[in-house]
Amino acid sequence: MKLSVVIPVYNEEATLGDLLDMVVAAPLPEQVGELEVVAVDDCSSDETWSELDSWRPSPRQDGCRVTIVRERHPQNRGKGAALRTGFAAASGEVLLIQDADLEYDPAEYPALLQPIIAGRAEVVYGSRFLGGPHRVLFYWHYLGNQLLTLMSNMFSDLNLTDMETCYKVFVKKVLEHITLKSDRFGFEPEFTAKVARLGVRIYEVPISYHGRTYAEGKKIGWKDGVSAIWSILRFNIWDR
Repeated sequence: MKLSVVIPVYNEEATLGDLLDMVVAAPLPEQVGELEVVAVDDCSSDETWSELDSWRPSPRQDGCRVTIVRERHPQNRGKGAALRTGFAAASGEVLLIQDADLEYDPAEYPALLQPIIAGRAEVVYGSRFLGGPHRVLFYWHYLGNQLLTLMSNMFSDLNLTDMETCYKVFVKKVLEHITLKSDRFGFEPEFTAKVARLGVRIYEVPISYHGRTYAEGKKIGWKDGVSAIWSILRFNIWDR
């Protein structure tokens, strides 16, 4: 199996190199024979592109082949647009979304991939709220996440615990049946609404979460929450 890890990147010069090294060194099930890293720089204003352009993967000790695909947007378009670019460039049978900010640990890949490898799921969500260790931060951010997940579940009839999680893993064939439109953080509710309508098998697995503060570079804020509400309504009701 070929696994494509798709990484949308914006102004992450401080963490990108370490994250890419962690992705390449991540433990993988023996069924994965090739790891493709697809990194998309969404027109960063810092040295992110230089970091990405100069980075070279180290060979893996288990013999799994590693390839790198680098893409760059000439204008900032948002996370959703960067993911669409990454999905189009990816050639793996299974795609895994990875943020570049070190909040999510690539060491979790085996757990995320297991339901797909076992033939039990086509889509897997990594939930930060199913018991994994996590840094204690921002109560109102947590509450907002729970409200968005609840609202999404009410319309999609799913019982997810973490709709907004970065870690979404899926077989690439899923993309043949949905058209993604969101340019920014609306990707999360849009993807959830559309895979729910497909009727594919969806699993959740617990993951750890190492959240960062806004001083440390966290980007999502209350305006993104309002946008997510709009996206839930749009993609579950009006844009079916």
